[in-house]
Amino acid sequence: MSVLDILINYHVAFLKGLCVTLQLCAIIWGCGTVIGGALGWVGAHKRLTVGLPTRLISFLLGGIPILVFLFWLHYPAQAMFNVVIDPFYTAAFTLSIINIFAVADLVRGTLLDFPGQYLIAAKVTGLTRKQTVFRIQLPLILRQIIPGLLLLQIAMLHTTLFASLISVEEIFRVAQRINAQIYRPVEIYTALGVFFLAVCLPVNGLAYWLRQRFTRNLSEQ
Repeated sequence: MSVLDILINYHVAFLKGLCVTLQLCAIIWGCGTVIGGALGWVGAHKRLTVGLPTRLISFLLGGIPILVFLFWLHYPAQAMFNVVIDPFYTAAFTLSIINIFAVADLVRGTLLDFPGQYLIAAKVTGLTRKQTVFRIQLPLILRQIIPGLLLLQIAMLHTTLFASLISVEEIFRVAQRINAQIYRPVEIYTALGVFFLAVCLPVNGLAYWLRQRFTRNLSEQ
């Protein structure tokens, strides 16, 4: 049975797993970019009250393997509080937390590295605060952030594979179940690899192009 035969025969199962994976990604990416971006912005302006605690939490999360954090929230934490939560929501919450603080670090670092001479030049030319933000600061900051942000979201897509270990029916778990039935690991995991390449390579290419085309050392300008 070839890769194509497996995709044809089990396309319904693969599509269901893909839908679950995309739902996970939508939650993780949405929370990460919106909440993480806002947290990074506030943290750059309020370094002691928001920035420092955010960096501390990010540092602590960076020292804990994602799988350990996921398992802890799924098993001991729920037993401790005597609750049972759908594994999908546990995985979405866990990976969203990681993405939020990763994005916050990225945004905060970019804002703190923004050269002050741009703001001084804008003030000298008579631009208002609003004009300075939307015409100078925001476009330059986005040029610096977007390539790294895209690569970070691809990494978060890869981490959704961990959700299969707590019984979330995402695409990797579907592949495991199909393999248990027909035992064609080479063909099945090749098909899975092709799927991730099809999704990730264009985004990686776009991130690389944006980095080469737009990202630069602003302090040299």
